[in-house]
Amino acid sequence: MQYLVIAYDNEGALEKRIEVRDAHVEGTRKLMAEGKIIDAGALTEEDQMVGSTLFVDFENDDEINNWLENEPYVVNGVWNMDEFQIVPVKLLPKN
Repeated sequence: MQYLVIAYDNEGALEKRIEVRDAHVEGTRKLMAEGKIIDAGALTEEDQMVGSTLFVDFENDDEINNWLENEPYVVNGVWNMDEFQIVPVKLLPKN
């Protein structure tokens, strides 16, 4: 099922975001190659990263939960899980 994920960063998390960004991007690219993440990007305010948006396609809640348990921005406290949103969507096919 496809979802839009909206994840705002915790207050003051920019330094931590930058520290773990390579691990986050590596994991995201791996899941993109597997078709689990369709697209992703940073939320910005005044040209500063303040969060993330992702379009994902996971089979079930277990897959989503497994992703989140291993996602560097979650593990390292970058994303504010109190403001974390997962919204079901149906994306327009690319062809």
